Amino acid sequence: MDYSALYLIPVNLSDAQMQILLPTYVEKLRSIRHFLVEEIRTSRRFLRSVIPDFDIDASTFWEIDKHDPNQSFSEAIRALRSGQNVGLMSEAGCPGIADPGGKLVLLAHQSNIKVVPWIGPSSIALALMASGMNGQGFTFHGYLPSKSGVELHNKIKALEAETYKTGYSQLFIETPYRNERLVQDLIQNLRGDTLLCIATDLTADTEEIKTLPVHEWRKSKEWGINKRPSIFIIACPSFK
Repeated sequence: MDYSALYLIPVNLSDAQMQILLPTYVEKLRSIRHFLVEEIRTSRRFLRSVIPDFDIDASTFWEIDKHDPNQSFSEAIRALRSGQNVGLMSEAGCPGIADPGGKLVLLAHQSNIKVVPWIGPSSIALALMASGMNGQGFTFHGYLPSKSGVELHNKIKALEAETYKTGYSQLFIETPYRNERLVQDLIQNLRGDTLLCIATDLTADTEEIKTLPVHEWRKSKEWGINKRPSIFIIACPSFK
């Protein structure tokens, strides 16, 4: 049986106009009336920002339960099997990359449902592209241990050892209000010649991306990234 498609819809990382970032997809987006999302309110706002006259009231939204690893996504699969297009959206960036939704995509493949990824902003890809670090081999770790202390310090040292061993860039994120504290932990525990990239407010007018050896980052007491979404990358000074 031929089913309709599961569309993976990228969402803006900042206030950048999504009509610019998604120009070729807007008309196709009008045909989707079923959405699996992280948060219904912000997803509705996003759709209206892209298509001001989007018929929200004629659309169905299901929320992803990030605390339920066994969520079945039965409503979305049922809609796809009945011939309806379904859109998958995260809160920011591309669904399935550092965001939930991968399980639904796998279920779609298992049900022989077409999966269509749309190109859009990924903070991981944008940061790595602009870092000057190894883009041939890298690992994204998500969040590091949340509390400053032995566990976090050991994790930082382990990531540094890995980049010197393999040459792979090591990427991770933090809750924005803890950014400054994380940088303090990084510069205290990393070697002075290890490279650290901090990519902040990607795609926004306030975007800042800087790669420096740790000993250069140590010269500042504040880094101006508090409460601003950021991606962090560490790497050895040279890679093959």
